[in-house]
Amino acid sequence: MDKLNHSPIFDFADRLVDQLAARDPLFATEVGMAEYADQLPDFSLAHQQEDERLLGEHIATVAQLDAVDDVDRVARDVIVERLSSERALLASGEWRRTFSVLNSPVSAIRQTFELMAAETTSDVEVIVARLHAVTPSLESWRGSLRDATAEGLPPRRQVRGVAEQTATYANGAYAAYAARVAASAGVDLVNSGLAAAADQAQRACGDVATWLGSLAERCVESDGCGRERYAPWASYWTGAALDFDELYQWGWEESRRLHDRMVEVAAQIAPGRSLRETAVYLDHDPAQLVEGTDALLERLRGFVDDAAARLDGVHFDIDPRVRFCDVRIAPEGSAAAPYYIPSSEDLSRPGTTWYPTLGANEFAWWRFPSTWYHEAIPGHHLQFSASLLAADRLTRFHRLRGWTSGYGEGWALYAERFMDELGAFDQPAYEFDFLANQALRANRVVVDVGLHLGLAAPRDLGSLGALGDCSGQPWNAAMAVALLEEWAIQEPGMASSEVDRYLGLPGQAIAYKVGERRWLDVRAETRDRLGAAFDMKSFHRYALELGPLGLDLFAEQMRRFE
Repeated sequence: MDKLNHSPIFDFADRLVDQLAARDPLFATEVGMAEYADQLPDFSLAHQQEDERLLGEHIATVAQLDAVDDVDRVARDVIVERLSSERALLASGEWRRTFSVLNSPVSAIRQTFELMAAETTSDVEVIVARLHAVTPSLESWRGSLRDATAEGLPPRRQVRGVAEQTATYANGAYAAYAARVAASAGVDLVNSGLAAAADQAQRACGDVATWLGSLAERCVESDGCGRERYAPWASYWTGAALDFDELYQWGWEESRRLHDRMVEVAAQIAPGRSLRETAVYLDHDPAQLVEGTDALLERLRGFVDDAAARLDGVHFDIDPRVRFCDVRIAPEGSAAAPYYIPSSEDLSRPGTTWYPTLGANEFAWWRFPSTWYHEAIPGHHLQFSASLLAADRLTRFHRLRGWTSGYGEGWALYAERFMDELGAFDQPAYEFDFLANQALRANRVVVDVGLHLGLAAPRDLGSLGALGDCSGQPWNAAMAVALLEEWAIQEPGMASSEVDRYLGLPGQAIAYKVGERRWLDVRAETRDRLGAAFDMKSFHRYALELGPLGLDLFAEQMRRFE
């Protein structure tokens, strides 16, 4: 599938990335383009309408370009599918009305500063300029929402959540960041302009937090988006045609299967205790405790290194340029779950996993291995890195803007499952966490579809803690939180954060299990088709070098693997 001589489609994709970066400086920073590092996006309604128009032009342009081979055809299909999905959500107002703690301009702006170089006086000048850009950027977002009707705004829960997050940023977050930059670059905090710029950014956040608090009163109370709005979001996140009723039933069957196995493993760890009580028992086991963030980071970095050493040359060929995957503490105000940000395009900034401490300084290690296989190696880090290294086969657009959650999150969840197949969770505590993570993703399918489509809970759901028997009742946020606490052993704060996330990102939560299901189905189909010629390392290499695809297109392309 090598593409040694770039075609008009590849050339167009290169130009398209440059144009998209110019329109969105946050995207530019994420992929390592320095040209716009002193800027922040314009979130105004006029800018969004212009984005919609430009996307239509890009789709029409690439659709007219002839594909000279299969690589070209896939490249064109990816551009058209991704841009069409984005344009549809812009045209319907979904981009504007759908935001949450996990994905709002407020959190995106705060995160981008953590990706910026901060070593020289020139770096500091760029950071100061971008800090001054926080105020107009947030004001443009506020303007895009100011005149919206109540029906065009997110549910009250999401607006209040972002208001609280923004208040956190206003309360010293940018000042603390500026102090770190000054120390890193060896400049004076005040004379460099960092202190004043950070103060301005914090005041802007304070104004937005207050305004969002008042805006919440205009918003609807209902959390679910309904089937009509849910379908295009699910398609955007998965790139697949889905039967939601079949998916809901399958998600519940998978949840029950995992729950039964968790009960069996819990009996090995702490006989006579419930799943929640077993988790508490492990959380207080002295053998599991890690004291302090420095010790946690050191252990996680060692864990990632060990995973690379175990897998490289056996189940994967890990390029030395991406063998290192960093681990850092997430910025204050982040959502409660760990996450990954890929390497810059030129690989000068390494792929990084981020852990939100939520103020904790003591950590139970048994909760980390499965998650770090998901986020680092062999999960997201290998998946993103394979795309970045495939410049001879993938367009620049495909590598940098072609992300599809069903493929990417499906791979990361498959990576956890694959490590279980290799015996990585040989201790009951580690298997218990692996099962809990799998259960969380299966529960997501049930509650995400159930909440947004207004479905009734399964007839055999049974009791959910203090809520009592919830069988057959319409899903609501309290039931969803209780399910995650009882069946996926999530801490109350994490469970609430998870449910808020699902309600703020319709259809995204299902992408993990839907994607893993497709990865496993494709692997089984490929093994059956190739028989004794099937080789796991070759399968992994081919599938990852395809780059992120919608799940339907992914399955189609894997039928070409020999």
